[in-house]
Amino acid sequence: MSLVVLAMFVALFVSSTYITTFQADSLRADPRNSRALLASYSAQRGPILVGGEPVAQSDPVDDVYKYQRSYSQPQLYAPVTGYYTLGQGSRGIEDAMNQYLTGNANSQFFEQMNSLLTGQSPEGATVNLTLDPDVQQAAFDALGSNTGSIVAVEPSTGKILAMVSKESYDPNPLASHDSAAVKAAYDALVADPADPLQNKAIEGNLYVPGSTFKLITVAAALESGDYTPESTFPNPSTLTLPGTSTNINNAEGGSCGGGDEATIATALRLSCNIPMAQLGRALGADALKEQAQAFGFDDDSIEIPQSVTPSQFPIEDAEGAEISDAALMLQSFGQGSDRVTPLQMAMVSAAIANGGTQMNPTLIDSVLNPDLSPVEDFSPSEYGDPISSDTASTMTDMMVQDVADGAASNARIDGVDVAGKTGTAENGTGDPYTLWFTGFAPAADPEVAVAVVVENGGGQGQSAFGNSVASPIAKKVIEAVLNK
Repeated sequence: MSLVVLAMFVALFVSSTYITTFQADSLRADPRNSRALLASYSAQRGPILVGGEPVAQSDPVDDVYKYQRSYSQPQLYAPVTGYYTLGQGSRGIEDAMNQYLTGNANSQFFEQMNSLLTGQSPEGATVNLTLDPDVQQAAFDALGSNTGSIVAVEPSTGKILAMVSKESYDPNPLASHDSAAVKAAYDALVADPADPLQNKAIEGNLYVPGSTFKLITVAAALESGDYTPESTFPNPSTLTLPGTSTNINNAEGGSCGGGDEATIATALRLSCNIPMAQLGRALGADALKEQAQAFGFDDDSIEIPQSVTPSQFPIEDAEGAEISDAALMLQSFGQGSDRVTPLQMAMVSAAIANGGTQMNPTLIDSVLNPDLSPVEDFSPSEYGDPISSDTASTMTDMMVQDVADGAASNARIDGVDVAGKTGTAENGTGDPYTLWFTGFAPAADPEVAVAVVVENGGGQGQSAFGNSVASPIAKKVIEAVLNK
């Protein structure tokens, strides 16, 4: 009996220790934990700041919950801040940084103990975002009534200066203490065909990248050591994909810049599909996959701190067999099964801008306790080195030519060398194009890398191109950074 009782005490000790040590965080976050929910609303949740000003904060109210969340400039920041609700969970920074905002993070243990011993009301930490309010506003205004997304990143640090997603929404109705009203507002947003709750910069159905993917194909070619910008490929006006009756063409309908052959530099500058398709076939699926993954494709561990849906460059079909040469050639210029987030394409441009070193993207500049002491270190960190410094330098020169005298000419800024690449992605017979620009500036000393995507052909169906719609938008965002 003594042994049985001892074993039971040991089991109880181990179980309680495991729960309090390893399961505490998940139990606190469980939406069924009404006690934790009531406690979190009874404490002053920390604010979320942009440029030193709160875009989300907790205001005192005269009800059982004591505080209610409010959001300033909601349409501008909602895809980033997300919401904190009764009964419908949370989203965005409110979700990803919840433990800091409520003061329950493990790194805030001493602050929790201090509140307990002094009898002070618990208070959450302040989360400072990397967003620049002027750049965010410029990006929001530049996108206008279009549906799509813009991401602007500081190449040397990975700090996200702007993140816009449209359609956006107002999270204030979701912060109500009326559960029925919250559910009605939430259900209306879920039913909206524009998917306003999705932050299109990092999640959702993802986009066909179009010709912006050519940056990855060119990077793979240069990194292989077998090709230079002057390497040439046959340059017909039409090419039938091997084993099919499908023809591919260049955007302008003829041969790429004239002549029987086109260089890689010309193919990138004029955004030529046929030479790029042949380059991709010559490199092979494995080489392209490896290069894409080096930039962050297929990586489900990227967090900003929200989780980012991995971009995709599949080299197997639905049955698990290796994709055909025809499929590979389509994917080599950003069609077929390629799918990306705007953040991913901003990361590609940022890596090129930063000499081949890719920084981890982040929305968090700092987290501070109520006494302004730092909670944790959120200093810049490296993601990897997807390309060499020589390749980055060569690609920068090629992208500058793309803007100066090529397919991205509408991103030109007087007195500034802008490096860029456009994309006009096809989505199916009769479907509107998806329009892209990605690039950085100034080319010699980059301050910002940007990715712009516009859905539904910018309202012009299949009549518009990346250069006509996305490039001018990107130009305004870049100017907002350079003019500060």
